[in-house]
Amino acid sequence: MHEKSIELLNKAVADELSAIHQYMYFHFHCDDKGYDLLAGLFKKTAIQEMIHIENLSERILFLKGDVEMKPAQGVEKIHDVKKMLEKARGMEEESAQEYNVWANECSRNNDAISKQLFESLVGEEETHYDQFDVEVNNMEKFGDNYLALQSIERSKNVSNRGPAA
Repeated sequence: MHEKSIELLNKAVADELSAIHQYMYFHFHCDDKGYDLLAGLFKKTAIQEMIHIENLSERILFLKGDVEMKPAQGVEKIHDVKKMLEKARGMEEESAQEYNVWANECSRNNDAISKQLFESLVGEEETHYDQFDVEVNNMEKFGDNYLALQSIERSKNVSNRGPAA
């Protein structure tokens, strides 16, 4: 009865898994370079995507489907921070667009709850898009100085902690 909804919900799980993998990859690289603000943003977003998977999975199971835990795509090995942010922004924009279409598809199939779930995800993905867009704009405005300031801030925080106990 709800095969189409289960299919779309599983597509969303695959997209969210891909986002988690990509964002954690970016998190590790930004953290390694001392870009705490951006590392934190990628990690926080990945955790929010995990919550999306949980909500999607609960709905799939309620509909008597099985959760497919296969990422839609592999991790793109991007090391340039601006390109990381642009990739993330693009992923969020694409997800918001797809989830909007899928919400309407669920509605056509008389599945109001899956429709509402996709609609709520659209709002969250748009918020993520906006966060990454702000950071892309900061990179364009301030260039490498923006990254240098983050690195300096980490150095100050590390030196203020004093010797390790």
